[in-house]
Amino acid sequence: MDIIDASGVSQAPPPVVYATEHGKMLRGTIEACMESEALAHVRGEVQLLLTSPPFPLNRKKKYGNLTGDAYVTWLAGFAPSFSDLLAPGGSIVMEIGNAWESGRPTMSTLSLRALLAFLEAGGLHLCQQFISHNPARIPSPAQWVTVERIRVKDSFTNVWWMSKTDRPKADNRRVLQPYSESMKKLLERQSYNAGERPSGHRVNSESFNKDNGGAIPPNVLSFSNTRAYDSYQDYCREHDITPHPARMPAGLADFFIEFLTDPGDIVLDPFARSNLTGSVAERLGRRWVAVEPIEEYIDGSRGRFESLPA
Repeated sequence: MDIIDASGVSQAPPPVVYATEHGKMLRGTIEACMESEALAHVRGEVQLLLTSPPFPLNRKKKYGNLTGDAYVTWLAGFAPSFSDLLAPGGSIVMEIGNAWESGRPTMSTLSLRALLAFLEAGGLHLCQQFISHNPARIPSPAQWVTVERIRVKDSFTNVWWMSKTDRPKADNRRVLQPYSESMKKLLERQSYNAGERPSGHRVNSESFNKDNGGAIPPNVLSFSNTRAYDSYQDYCREHDITPHPARMPAGLADFFIEFLTDPGDIVLDPFARSNLTGSVAERLGRRWVAVEPIEEYIDGSRGRFESLPA
């Protein structure tokens, strides 16, 4: 189905520029994909919409970003369409960075206002807030942190898990973490200090003495995301391609795809950038669709699939 732009000229749907065993990359904007019905085949079937849209930064970026009320309106405008794409029990997971007031050492509430507007416009429930912490992130905002020394470095982004239902598909047993050494010793001794805690909670020693295969993770996730060499960056260097400057940590995509989907489920990233989401979904045996308008970033994203099994 072709679409008609403002000039009355018929426009073809965004093309598929490459495909793998489990997914495909579309070149175009998510707005064009929605208008052309390019995503009609996955409407009502997307188990996880995982993305990191352009952040509301004060400095303009090549990949495009809005500020102020325009950002709030822009992001909230996607909510109804994204909600319609979800399968019953499907989730939206969105990483949004912090925003600062221009020229002032004070944080902006813009990202929070954008979240609230998005939830309302999409009729969505906020299932849980996560923090993606980067302990190795360079100090920023530089003026306030390294020059005037009146703030500490901003080292995390917010990750918001949303759904049309308050009980979307999820299983934390798929994302268990290794037990700490102290917990391993407790399991060996089969003794735990049960009883009432200062908070008033009572601990059942039997439940804590059981080996469940790992520890339930917290909602603070830590990823350094500082590797200078990986298959993606090597590919970009070899082909003289500029890598995307704001890439989601691979561990973040791993965590939520494992936590919220099963093999064969559909994962969609409407702001694909370097298509990290698609490459992780491919490796984990999920079907995926990625949308990205900038050809250079699409060209670089091919490097994420060179090391995957045929």
